[in-house]
Amino acid sequence: MSYVVGLTGGIGSGKSAAAAAFARLGAEVVDTDEIAHELTAAGGAALPGIRELFGAEVLGPQGAMDRNRVRERVFADPAARRALEALLHPLIREESERRIAAAAAAYVVHVVPLLVESRDYRNRVNRVLVVDCPEEVQVRRVRERSGLSEAEVRAIMATQASRAGRLAAADDVIDNSGTLGALQKQVEALHRRYLAYAASGER
Repeated sequence: MSYVVGLTGGIGSGKSAAAAAFARLGAEVVDTDEIAHELTAAGGAALPGIRELFGAEVLGPQGAMDRNRVRERVFADPAARRALEALLHPLIREESERRIAAAAAAYVVHVVPLLVESRDYRNRVNRVLVVDCPEEVQVRRVRERSGLSEAEVRAIMATQASRAGRLAAADDVIDNSGTLGALQKQVEALHRRYLAYAASGER
C-alpha cells in the first residue's frame, strides 16, 4: 500500500507549485482538482448528473461544465453546493483511490484542497502537509491569476477552513510566502523525509 501525504492549503497558497516540485523529484501526484476537471470536461462522467442538477445552461458550447456559472450558483445557494458535492465527491474519491493504488512511486502526494474540512480524507492519508502563506498573499495571488475582486476571493476563502485551523491539523508545513526557490528547498527536505517514512513504514 502506498505511503500517502495529503497536501492541502487555502486558495492561492501555492498547492500546485508545491505538487509540481514533488513530482519533479519523483513523487506520484494525485490531484483532486485535476480529477474534478476531467469529470466535468466534455464527455466527463459527472456531466449527466450536473445537467440534471442545474440544467443544460451550465454547459459551455464545447459540452464541458461552465465553471464560472456553476460557481455563481453554488455560492448563492448552499443547497445547490451540497448537491454538487454529493455528486462529485464520490466520483473524485473513487478515481483518487484507483490512482493511489496504481502508483509505482515511493510515496504519493494527494492534493486535496478541502482536506482539513473532510475528516474522512484525513483518515486516509499518512501525513497532512499544509502549504501556508498570509491571507493577504493569497488574495493578491488569486486576483492576479483570475481577475476576481478582493470581495470574491475572500468569499471563497470564507468557505474554506481558517488558516489557523489548517495549521492545527498539519503534520508538516511549507511556508510559501517567499520565492519559488525557497519553496523548492522546503520540498526537497520533505521529500527526503517522506522517502525515509515510506521505506520504514512510519506514519
